[in-house]
Amino acid sequence: MLGYNSVLITFIIALNGLFSANCRNVLILLGDDAGFETQVYNNSVCQTPNLDQLAKIGLVFNNAYTSVSSCSPSRSVIMSGLPQHQNGMYGLHQDEHHFMSFDQVQSLPLLLRKADIRTGIIGKKHVGPESVYPYDYAQTEENNSILKVGRNITHMKLLVREFLNQNKSRPFFLYIGFHDPHRCGHTNPEYGSFCQWFGNGSQGMGLIPDWKPVVYDLDKVTVPYFVQDTPAAREDIAAQYTTISRLDQGVGLILDELKQAGQLDDTLIIYTSDNGISFPNGRTNLYDSGMAEPFIVSSPYHKQRWGQTSSAMVSLVDIVPTVLDWFSIQYPNYTLLKHPAQLTGKSLLPVLKAEPQSGFDTVYASHNLHEVTMYYPMRVVRDRNFKLIHNMNFRMPFPIDQDFYISPTFQDLLNRTRGKEPLNWYKTLEKYYYRDQWELYDVQNDTMELKNLANSSDAHIKEVFVQMRQKLLQWQNLTSDPWICSPGSVLEDEGNYKLTPQCMSMDNKV
Repeated sequence: MLGYNSVLITFIIALNGLFSANCRNVLILLGDDAGFETQVYNNSVCQTPNLDQLAKIGLVFNNAYTSVSSCSPSRSVIMSGLPQHQNGMYGLHQDEHHFMSFDQVQSLPLLLRKADIRTGIIGKKHVGPESVYPYDYAQTEENNSILKVGRNITHMKLLVREFLNQNKSRPFFLYIGFHDPHRCGHTNPEYGSFCQWFGNGSQGMGLIPDWKPVVYDLDKVTVPYFVQDTPAAREDIAAQYTTISRLDQGVGLILDELKQAGQLDDTLIIYTSDNGISFPNGRTNLYDSGMAEPFIVSSPYHKQRWGQTSSAMVSLVDIVPTVLDWFSIQYPNYTLLKHPAQLTGKSLLPVLKAEPQSGFDTVYASHNLHEVTMYYPMRVVRDRNFKLIHNMNFRMPFPIDQDFYISPTFQDLLNRTRGKEPLNWYKTLEKYYYRDQWELYDVQNDTMELKNLANSSDAHIKEVFVQMRQKLLQWQNLTSDPWICSPGSVLEDEGNYKLTPQCMSMDNKV
């Protein structure tokens, strides 16, 4: 009998060990308009000790890019793996904008639910419809105040604890959508331009018990090359830093909850942002200042690259294939609006093992709108040497969104331009508004993307331009881009042209 008990105990221990090994989890930490304001990316002023610690137990990507520089479209890419022009989320989801992904999209939460993986979302969701992006546990702006679930890090911590304490026997996918450091001067100006006063304990500001506000000296902030160096812009950046430090403290609280729940050693953690920062040339732009993203991946099973950096060029479209690979789930074969839906991103798990020698050298981006009035479709292909931008609505001025328009930084640019004062900026507003149809940059030697080579007479540059256009066209075709013929032609792919789709010229001189 004693021998039987020993065998039984050994079997139970082995079974528990096997179950634990299979119970892998995923935690996504998403900043809202967050950039490189962290020591992880050599900003020595903005204090982010928790992101610094995450980088020590993870791999830091130095060449990560968003697929679209707008909130809802980017989140739809993160959750579906498909470019915005393919999944249908062409612009913002809320209010009068009302953009939605197509009903047939097989999103990540949908696929995980089918695989019996528990899904949760806390904070900013900003995508729809619910049938495409369902979560088992959801505490978002759809059923809460966004300030409460996206900026109140104490409340967010408690929600994470609640989620982790529910049904511990199943693997989970938890998506945290911070609302920091998004601007709030348009919606909640009483809390400051970045909601930097929200929850600081001052009269009328409320209190976030776990938050220790960090206030920054405007004379000491690091001004990015794409923002004017003026007192107004510096003060704006200082306010942004305060909310980034709040986000960072939230990251620390959430990771501690994960540790206390005993899940830290089984969880893949990804930290990134949806798009560029909400400053000139940032969000809504597809220059590198609007495309480049922070990106940290921590895996308990890939410790060999902890504390290292990767130069692999990666995109937010890579998140879905990475998560599916982590859970050993195959992406389904299906059609979307009569076209095959296939992922163009790649799993990043191999990069966590060793630096790739090839296959991570090109990224693409696609943008149509931000707010519903901001129609400015762009397509981009970028490799290590060159970047090509196609501005389809180039004859119209580049649009400005509501919360950025009333920001201290943009008002400073506007007032200085009107008063004919020095801008202390590398552009003028006219140059910012009016862009060429094609922009080609040597990003190795022109990192600020100032010298457009699209009309160069140099034979080598001409050949680069042709090759980049061809790569971009191939990607648009692969991702069933309805804008593939714009702005000079009309796509005919039905009726007589169903088998031989064609771009038919409008003779509109573009």
